[in-house]
Amino acid sequence: MSDKSKSEDIVIRIGTPEDLDGLMQIAMMATEENAFLDPNPAKLAAEMWPALHQDHGIVGIIGPKDGQIEGAVLLRVGDMWYSDTQVVEEKAIFIHPDYRSAKGGRAKRLCDFSKKVADALGIPLIIGVLSNSRTEAKVRMYERQFGKPSGAFFLYGAKTGMNSRVEH
Repeated sequence: MSDKSKSEDIVIRIGTPEDLDGLMQIAMMATEENAFLDPNPAKLAAEMWPALHQDHGIVGIIGPKDGQIEGAVLLRVGDMWYSDTQVVEEKAIFIHPDYRSAKGGRAKRLCDFSKKVADALGIPLIIGVLSNSRTEAKVRMYERQFGKPSGAFFLYGAKTGMNSRVEH
């Protein structure tokens, strides 16, 4: 684990194609913790690859180039199913478990990065929290960063976390 403890020591860099392997590792960790369906590594890579080229997306990474990724946010630009207006959609934000209790506010810093991307593009940012693990804490963190939520997710016949399908 990094010995950096101050918020100003936490640097967010823009992900590049060379980060794909490290991002795949952290993405698989994220799906083990939060997914409600089995992950498809090819689909994960297909979602990240354009963003790593800054093609309709961007990836913010905390961690040194060629080192362990401490946290990351995947943002994609697209339109809503009912509109031609573009939005920035947070597809995933994940802090490696080894860095969650470390000082520096990694999740907050990644949220700030997401806001800066949306502000720079002049388009809205949309975020959802879909989790059965530490949900209240995650929602409180997002409320501190973005204000009151504008809805909720519901699952029927499933729970988040690996192998957590619910029988009816």
